[in-house]
Amino acid sequence: MRRFSYFLYKKDTGKKKKSEERQGEQNISNDKMLDKLLEAVGREALREQTPSLHELEQTLQDVIMDYHQKQSKNNEQQEWRQYRMDHPNVEATQTPGLPIISHLIEKGYLKDSPKWLTKKGFMNVGDKILNNVMKTLKTDTLGLHESSWVGYGTTTLDTTKKYEPGDDQRLINVPLSLLNTVQRISKDKGRFDLPLHIGIDDWEQSETKEDVRVAIVYCIDLSSTMRYSTMFGDLSRIEAAKRALWSLVLLNQKFFSSDSIYIVGFGALASKIPPQDVPYLKTFEPGSDFLHYTNYQAAFRLASKLLLKDYARNRRIVLVTDGHPSACFIDTKIEQDNILALKPYSTFYLPDKNALNSINKNYDMTIDMSLGDLVYLCYRHRQVDQYIGNRTIMEAKKCHRLGIEIDTIMISEDDLLLGYINEMEKCVKGRSYYINPSMIDKVLLTDYLTNKKSIIRS
Repeated sequence: MRRFSYFLYKKDTGKKKKSEERQGEQNISNDKMLDKLLEAVGREALREQTPSLHELEQTLQDVIMDYHQKQSKNNEQQEWRQYRMDHPNVEATQTPGLPIISHLIEKGYLKDSPKWLTKKGFMNVGDKILNNVMKTLKTDTLGLHESSWVGYGTTTLDTTKKYEPGDDQRLINVPLSLLNTVQRISKDKGRFDLPLHIGIDDWEQSETKEDVRVAIVYCIDLSSTMRYSTMFGDLSRIEAAKRALWSLVLLNQKFFSSDSIYIVGFGALASKIPPQDVPYLKTFEPGSDFLHYTNYQAAFRLASKLLLKDYARNRRIVLVTDGHPSACFIDTKIEQDNILALKPYSTFYLPDKNALNSINKNYDMTIDMSLGDLVYLCYRHRQVDQYIGNRTIMEAKKCHRLGIEIDTIMISEDDLLLGYINEMEKCVKGRSYYINPSMIDKVLLTDYLTNKKSIIRS
C-alpha cells in the first residue's frame, strides 16, 4: 500500500513512537484520502469540458474540506505548515496556489498540461472505475479466464505434460525429456552411460492454451446531441460513454493484452482516438463546420480500415450512439445529381482544409480525410432520411462481407429510432442494444467478456 501523508502529516513531538496499531490506522486513513482524491480526479476528467488545473484544485480542496470537516481550520493549516517545513523540496516543484495539484504531480498522477492525466494517473483512476463496474457484475456467470484451457492451442506455456503418441512433436521439451532419461537410467543402474537411450515414456511436451485474439473498434458518437444529460443521473450521454470506454481499455490492458481495442470518434467525419485520450473526448459544437451531424458510414469505413490491418481472426465493430444517421458520403457526381433531382434544396458539405486544421487543433484529433470527400447532410426529427439510411446499411453490409461483425449500443431515452438500428443489425446478423445510459459501462463489459466465450464455443 502506498503511504499518503500529505494532508494527515502529524508533527513529531519527540515522544515515543506510536504503536503499530495507531500507525496502521493512519496509513489506512491516508490511503482513503488518496482514493477520494483520485475518484474526484476521475469525475472531473470525464466532464464534457475538461477543467483546468486551477478548477481541479478547487474541486480537490472541497474534497479535502469534506474529509476533514470534523477538524478545525487552524489544525489543518498547522499540519500544512509542518508538512512544508519537513518537505522543503516540494516548495521548488510546486505550482503557485495549487498545493494539492503539486502533490499529485510530484506523485506522478498529474502533469502540468491541458491533458493533465499522466499514464500512471490514467491507469490508477481507470482501475478504480473498472473495479466499481466489475463489482456489479455477476461473478458466477462472468469471469476473466474463460478463454484459457490446457491442450492444443497457439500459446506455449511454461508447464509440461507427458507426450502421447499423435501429439505435436514440435512441442517436445528436449531438456526435460533428457533429464527424465538420465533419472530413469540412474535409478535402474545406479549410473548412466553415453549414448543415452531415450524411451517414449521419457518424452515431455510443453502445454499450450488457446489464445483467442479479438480486435474491436468502439465507434463513439460525438454528434452534438450526445452532450444531453440523461434522466438517470448526473452524467451526460458522452460522459457515460467515456466512463464505459475507459474501464474497457483498462480491462483489456490488464487481462486481455493480446486483444486489440481501437477507439474511433465520429460526427460527420471520423478520427482515430488514442485510448489514453478517451477522458478528453468532447462533442462537436453545432457550428463546427457541420461536423455535429452523424455519419455512420465514416465510422464503419475507418473502423474496417483499422481492423483489416490487424491480424486477429475475430473482428468486431461496436457502435455507441444515441440516435440515427443524419449524414453519408457522396462518392460520385451521379449520386449527388440523383439527390438534387428529388430534393433540390439538399445540403452538401465539402470539408475545408483550413477549417479542418482548426478543428483538429481545437479538438486535438486528426480527422481522416481518406474516407470520403463530399458529405450529404439531412437531419429529420425522429426519422432517418431514406437515402442516408440505405447508404448506411450498404456500408454495414460491406463490413459484414469482410468478416467484421457489427453491434450497436443505443444510449438514449428515445426508443422511436430503435427500429432503424434493428433493421441495420438484421441485415448484418448483428445485435442491437437499447439501454439505460447509466448502464452502458456494465453492458459494454459484459458484452466484451461474453463475446470472448462465444468465440471459443464456435
